[in-house]
Amino acid sequence: MKLDDATIEKKILQFPDWDYYDNAINAEFEFDNFKDCFSAMSRIAFECEAQGHHPNWSNVYNVLKISLSTHDVGGVTNKDFKLAEAIEAIVEVEE
Repeated sequence: MKLDDATIEKKILQFPDWDYYDNAINAEFEFDNFKDCFSAMSRIAFECEAQGHHPNWSNVYNVLKISLSTHDVGGVTNKDFKLAEAIEAIVEVEE
């Protein structure tokens, strides 16, 4: 179920690395080098498969940009926040 803006704005307060814009929750993570960034991406990819939910993301050298929304409902859902939480845990370990 698509969440309304007020709900998203409240939930995102628990995710200081994330912002809500362009109908998605978005984050940018910087690592020490490409290898560390790619390692985190690989771990995130396994989590995405486990959850059956996949991000729009891009990587340039040591920076990973992630955008989460649920395409079949056209907005942000609890699935996006669940994946963001898992991504946060993975990135924390890498840092």
